[in-house]
Amino acid sequence: MSQRLLIKGGRLVDPATGRDGLGDVLVEGDRIARVGTDASLGAGPDDRIIHAAGLVVTPGLIDMHTHLREPGKAEEETILSGSRAAVAGGVTTVACFPNTEPAIDNEAAAEFVILQGKRAHYANVLPVGAITMNREGQRLAEMGGLARAGAVAFSDADHAVESAEMMRRGMAYARMFDRVLIAHCEDRSLRGGGVMNQGLVSLRLGLAGIPNAAEEIMVARDITLARVTGARLHIGQMSTAGAVDLLRQAKAKGARVTGEATPHHFTLTEACVEGFDPHFKMIPPLRTAEDVQAIVEGLLDGTIDVIATGHAPHSPEEKEVEFANAPFGVIGIETLFPVAYSDLVLRHRMPFIQLIEKMTVNPARILGIAGERGSLEPGRFADISVFDLEKVRTIDAERFQSKSRNCPFQGREVRGTPVHVLVGGRPVLLDGAIQQPG
Repeated sequence: MSQRLLIKGGRLVDPATGRDGLGDVLVEGDRIARVGTDASLGAGPDDRIIHAAGLVVTPGLIDMHTHLREPGKAEEETILSGSRAAVAGGVTTVACFPNTEPAIDNEAAAEFVILQGKRAHYANVLPVGAITMNREGQRLAEMGGLARAGAVAFSDADHAVESAEMMRRGMAYARMFDRVLIAHCEDRSLRGGGVMNQGLVSLRLGLAGIPNAAEEIMVARDITLARVTGARLHIGQMSTAGAVDLLRQAKAKGARVTGEATPHHFTLTEACVEGFDPHFKMIPPLRTAEDVQAIVEGLLDGTIDVIATGHAPHSPEEKEVEFANAPFGVIGIETLFPVAYSDLVLRHRMPFIQLIEKMTVNPARILGIAGERGSLEPGRFADISVFDLEKVRTIDAERFQSKSRNCPFQGREVRGTPVHVLVGGRPVLLDGAIQQPG
């Protein structure tokens, strides 16, 4: 008989089924066997027990927007360090983007990512294949081979596909292979040499600005192309009020389009740049308080489907330069849950089950893995996270599992922390401590 494990007496929150109440979860092998108040009836005296009284048990979180840098920049992050960081944050599945060196634009590259994820033996690591070769926007990547190798989506990561015709072709092929296309919406000609949001703050600081229109023009274009092709489009890292309105209108008209927001874009504003700290330099940039409020409202009313991190590691040598010369990007996989919980649930009164929905079943559906992950239903893989919602802590990047420290939430006091995490039935985090793979 397979090894069994019982998570006992926790508050079970599963948006896929609407469950929110006390109960147990019985795990047998790598699958969930039974769930509910009688789940413990299937356990035996020799089975392992995780006591979860006073804790919340959810499906393992899914981060559908990460940059793990391997192959190419092992000094910033590797699939091993990134997947350890994931489980430390309660994340059991990551979709890693193709801005690697070389890019994930062919079958062998996608297979490499999957193999490295299995070798790491922590979080599930799913590759996102490039739309175009080397993400250069000139010719389509080997999309059929990428899909065959296990790519769950297509994206050119932080490169917008400038040619509307090339984007249309990419969408047509993505639809053919039943994959979602994740768009980085930015008109690079409007962005120019901008390094932060364009407005009064950038003018006062003497920094080149990036206008909201750079994002909104591309959001409008890609929504139009999604209507033309019938493709599934997902808008990554939304940051402006105008983009939220465009997504809301598109959904009302029946377009197959979804969107995501990151914790830094719904909690921080351009005012953070006042100190010229490169840890607040990201793309899209931090916007105004009005934009932040629009993102929050989009999350609350369901316009924005997913909360992801855009986890973008950089070494200290890269980031610790003057603001204008620093690379874009911040890390976030280890702060995803506590920052989102503290802001959206405790501050903005989002129902807790809705928060978990945006980090479990919604990304699972968009990525086409909802049949196996993103739920506590029996038969699903036993990817499970257990959180202590009462624990207060101060974020300290020096204690992260990630190789990088470019965290915009350093020193922030938050509530909610992962206590136990299972991936495929294997305890990878117990009592807050990373476990050795076995």
